[in-house]
Amino acid sequence: CGSVNSRYPRMTSVDSYDVTVDEELGEIQLVKIEKRKYWLHDDWFLKYITLKTPCGDYIEFPCYRWIAGEGEIVLRDGRAKLACDDQIHILKQHRRKELETRQKQYRWMEWNPGFPLSIDAKCHKDLPRDIQFDSEKGVDFVLNYSRAMENLFINRFMHMFQSSWSDFADFEKIFVKISNTISERVMNHWQEDLMFGYQFLNGCNPVLIRRCTKLPEKLPVTTEMVECSLERQLALEQEVEQGNIFIVDFELLDGIDANRTDPCTLQFLAAPVCLLYKNLANKIVPIAIQLNQVPGDENPIFLPSDAKYDWLLAKIWVRSSDFHVHQTITHLLRTHLVSEVFGIALYRQLPAVHPIFKLLVAHVRFTIAINTKAREQLICEYGLFDKANATGGGGHVQMVQRAMQDLTYTSLCFPEAIKARGMDSKEDIPYYFYRDDGLLVWEAIKTFTAEVVGIYYRSDQVVEEDQELQDFVKDVYVYGMRGKKASGFPKSIKTREKLSEYLTVVIFTASAQHAAVNFGQLFLGMYPEEHFIEKPVKEAMARFRKNLDTIVSVIAERNKNKKLPYYYLSPDRIPNSVAI
Repeated sequence: CGSVNSRYPRMTSVDSYDVTVDEELGEIQLVKIEKRKYWLHDDWFLKYITLKTPCGDYIEFPCYRWIAGEGEIVLRDGRAKLACDDQIHILKQHRRKELETRQKQYRWMEWNPGFPLSIDAKCHKDLPRDIQFDSEKGVDFVLNYSRAMENLFINRFMHMFQSSWSDFADFEKIFVKISNTISERVMNHWQEDLMFGYQFLNGCNPVLIRRCTKLPEKLPVTTEMVECSLERQLALEQEVEQGNIFIVDFELLDGIDANRTDPCTLQFLAAPVCLLYKNLANKIVPIAIQLNQVPGDENPIFLPSDAKYDWLLAKIWVRSSDFHVHQTITHLLRTHLVSEVFGIALYRQLPAVHPIFKLLVAHVRFTIAINTKAREQLICEYGLFDKANATGGGGHVQMVQRAMQDLTYTSLCFPEAIKARGMDSKEDIPYYFYRDDGLLVWEAIKTFTAEVVGIYYRSDQVVEEDQELQDFVKDVYVYGMRGKKASGFPKSIKTREKLSEYLTVVIFTASAQHAAVNFGQLFLGMYPEEHFIEKPVKEAMARFRKNLDTIVSVIAERNKNKKLPYYYLSPDRIPNSVAI
């Protein structure tokens, strides 16, 4: 007797079938489902099959795949198995055939020279059916962009984006429809130095600020210039030695071509260097801004002591540069494109029965689809980037090509990345909530992945001898990171500890890091598709969710009575993948 749980587009059905056989079947290894085409659009999404044996036992066969047209799917039961666990020829053959089929469907492609390789698909409909969105309309960037403009009443102000602005009050007109605690406070205080500094710590791009250990020669700022901003009666060099000076350098933007797609609109890019200071209240404030990299008479250093609007405009240029780096590097490259690399390698090298596939598949869900849509509508030639961004028209491509030099494995390991920027001390920098919350989530994920690894890998030797796992890791290195040794991405993994760290990088990048720089909304730790059926893993998942609930409570308590709460890394606001 079998129960089939499935759905057709726009409908869900559960069907049960009684099958009578005249002989003993023995242990059921595989189940084959065949579908015949009856209607024009009758694709069938099969969730899982439950079989009831004559002994009364139930066997789960997870699927979570589409069967289109005339098709068939052969399923294994839901127990996760490494290749070394399969001793029966038919199971080894099924495992091999699944990967052979997937490797034909999921092919690598170079979208632009120097980029991580992506999926070989020109548009969304070219993707394998299993990874397409249910509805293309839901992720139509052009449609959603137009709707956003309408919702914010921005259409009536679109002429402003094609010319110089004359009044700061125009900001208030544009965002009149936005109303929440954070946006209202930012709107009321965005011109203030305290808000400017705070945004480098807890805004949408909190990954650039670093402790300044030596004043750069290209920023010839002196104690006399910033004396009015220093509160400890120390020279600037002494403030540096005591760890009170921070820097944000937009060197990446130096020489990037500004958007020239509209001959009627002149657009410009700056490559600022911004010096910041930790005052006696332990708040970070800007004390010097140079708008380009090479010092000189035509590239002055702006100071808080300058005329009000000179200083404000300098800060606006910095914020503009921050926007470009955030959108193209922090968000697009370091979450979306990196997660796609993990996703493609996953589908190419790990069969559905592999425990690592079961663990990671929820965290790459729709990632390849949303990135394909982005290449189709957003970052392509004549796409929305060309229409809306000063780095459009090719500048954004140049930025990614440059930033690939700094995309390292270590930079994706959250604790190491924080430490590398000198931002790890909670005592010295008490208001860096992105760091505090991120470390909590990182540790919760790492604890969970270590548990899962311990369940399926009895020793480091089992890790090293798992050829499917090694092929997955190698695919990421060779194709995603283009085989660059400087990236530090491992070519292989030899210990359970390193495997747990690697899996944490994959999950954290797709979920928490993306949420921190994109403000997502579905929830980490929730796995609606039950790929795992074993009790030990389900118990590990329950402990993972409990740890995340604790973090939610800690963050909520910290945010109580805060005028500007930080909740982007609260697990109840973190999506599982970059596309959810």
